[in-house]
Amino acid sequence: MIDRISSGFHPFVLPFVVGMVFVLAYCLYGFIRIMIQLPGEDRRKVLVSLVTPRTAWKNIKDIFLNCLLHVKLWKRNKVLGYMHSSIAFGWFMIIVLGHIEVMLFIPQRIHFFYYPIFFNFFVAEGENTIQGAVLFFLMDFFLLMILSGITLAIIKRVRSRIFGMRRTTRLSLLDSVGLYSLWAIFPLRLLSESFTAHISGGSFLTIPMNWIFRQFLGNDLNYMPTWWAYSIALGIFMSVLPFTRYMHIPAEMLLIPLRNAGLKILHPRKGYARVQFYSCPACGVCIDACPMSVRKENLRDCTVYLNRQLRRGNEKRIEEISDKCLMCGKCSVVCQVQVDGPQMRLAQRAMRSYGINQHYSRISAEEHINRIGNGKVLYFAGCMTHLTPSIIKSTTALLDKAGVSWTMMDPEGGLCCGRPMLLAGRREQAREMVRINREIIKASGCDILLLSCPICYKIFKEKYKLSGIYVVHHSVFFDELIHSQRLHVSKDESLKLAYHDPCELGRGCGIYDAPRSAVSAVGKLVEAGKNREESICCGGSLGSISLSYEKRKDITLNSLRNMTVAGPDTIVTACPLCQSTFGKYSDVPVKDISQVIDEAS
Repeated sequence: MIDRISSGFHPFVLPFVVGMVFVLAYCLYGFIRIMIQLPGEDRRKVLVSLVTPRTAWKNIKDIFLNCLLHVKLWKRNKVLGYMHSSIAFGWFMIIVLGHIEVMLFIPQRIHFFYYPIFFNFFVAEGENTIQGAVLFFLMDFFLLMILSGITLAIIKRVRSRIFGMRRTTRLSLLDSVGLYSLWAIFPLRLLSESFTAHISGGSFLTIPMNWIFRQFLGNDLNYMPTWWAYSIALGIFMSVLPFTRYMHIPAEMLLIPLRNAGLKILHPRKGYARVQFYSCPACGVCIDACPMSVRKENLRDCTVYLNRQLRRGNEKRIEEISDKCLMCGKCSVVCQVQVDGPQMRLAQRAMRSYGINQHYSRISAEEHINRIGNGKVLYFAGCMTHLTPSIIKSTTALLDKAGVSWTMMDPEGGLCCGRPMLLAGRREQAREMVRINREIIKASGCDILLLSCPICYKIFKEKYKLSGIYVVHHSVFFDELIHSQRLHVSKDESLKLAYHDPCELGRGCGIYDAPRSAVSAVGKLVEAGKNREESICCGGSLGSISLSYEKRKDITLNSLRNMTVAGPDTIVTACPLCQSTFGKYSDVPVKDISQVIDEAS
């Protein structure tokens, strides 16, 4: 025993050492594999970002704030935020303090990477120190913090509704092993350090427990079983970590620099996408947020389960989940890790070919150019707006009232922005649509491209690269006209208007304030129960390939309940698809923002 201690080794450390070596080797292998899978241009971006001081500092800051402190989760739910950060940050601090202890008191042992983890054991057996009261206090403090977080985690697993979560994810067998071994690590650490506190040192937590144990078990405590149990719990957790949801711990530390380097998901299983789905903590926050979860049969179709199936390679379930999604983007907004579920699904769809008939105009780009007139503003209504002609009527009426020189790009329909093809994964067909539309827009000589459909707006804004042309949604444009006094409206203070944030306009493009400003100029703005980033999809999204219209009804009704909590006279939206979908079931009038402004002007 004495020889082993004097050499800085004891057999009980082996479970931890084996587990740690395994997980480090696995992570190194995974990192190399992911970097090889990245396109050459993406690898260059990553390397440049790592040596660029500004990006490198952002990486460090984001890893600290998101991986250790979980600031995003704090903003959403303070109890859940504390639960996660107390465990992550507390564990980090215990490791840091352990290294400080070794460097200060036993610097000759710092080359043993396990030594700081089991510092109290080795100094109790073979070294002479009971110093460092401040460090012992901090060790006990952070251990208590971790234990409080684990207590909350246990309560959450049993009664998630207390934390505002209606549902949590179901654990796989290995996830359960990882969870219970994680829960065991820190009570066992407390037990082991308490058993040796009278000879190695301790503080307000471990010394009183040590006194209690000695009252019942005598002064000669047999502490070896506790240290073995602590090391075994660490070893089990490390060994199963790569095959469980806890792989998100190292994966997120890689995800952050890759995201900050500007990488995009190009393949659903390789490279950047692989880091995305391994970074999912399977916390289940996205389940409650998903509008489809209003139907019990859809609970296993949320992003957390897509990530699980991607890791398992279950092709059938991957396709089912990818096709069913409404692509509203709410899961990405609430995700503390910012896993991009919609883009994962798009990449998955792009691997397959869908038999979708896209009714695109047979008229050539030149013929379209010859048929449209000239105007400073080129108005593109889009497919969905043409199915809701009242929006076109109000939009064009407002343009005339404001004295705007305008012309219409698609007066008879037939042109498409390309989004349906993108949603179906048919990228080449979408690129051809983009090419033709860009020719028409450039040839028109317009300064402003006006859209009344958020879907079209997002696509034209992001995919068309229309330099020199102001691409604007009509809700923003009319707000600008009202505030510049080019469009005069009268306000009815008794008229209560609830504004619905369309998915693509709000979460997709970050436009929240301008539509509200325009609505407030017409009547009294009242908010929905959940709004802005957490607005609930109307259910009519074109994003789903397999969800039937009948099964969308509950989603729409749930969204309508959310919209009417303040008892509005009218529901106002800025999307033709939302207006059409809500209009089928709403007892309250549903109007496009252009209609309410037109009526007030």
